Amino acid sequence: MSGDRNGGTERVGIDELLERVRAGFDRIGPHAAAAAAADGALLVDIRYAALRERDGLIPGALVVERNELEWRLDPHGSHRAPEADSHDLQVVVVCNEGYASSLAVASLRQLGLHRATDLIGGFQAWRAAGLPVDA
Repeated sequence: MSGDRNGGTERVGIDELLERVRAGFDRIGPHAAAAAAADGALLVDIRYAALRERDGLIPGALVVERNELEWRLDPHGSHRAPEADSHDLQVVVVCNEGYASSLAVASLRQLGLHRATDLIGGFQAWRAAGLPVDA
């Protein structure tokens, strides 16, 4: 289209994008995430260092800064984490409040991690549910 500065792509606000992304997978709550981890799912904490230092860590979670996530979790990637050994791996992404993690899951699903999901409410919901946190 002539004069289209957006390159022909549809313009979507972040709230609508988040809604669309979340419609593509089932998100889970804190207790379901804890149960999934107990059954072998990989919890991946993408919060930045200042939040981890301030609030603590989920025991056993793999810490991967958001900007490294795809490289560390792609089972075929040259920089993958040892835990990221299969596209069938169940991954639960944890951010601070459950927003950035949804967008991260969309990216992981594009890499073929079809069981990736995120934690509703993020780390703050985990802590509020009384689940374990390491200082």
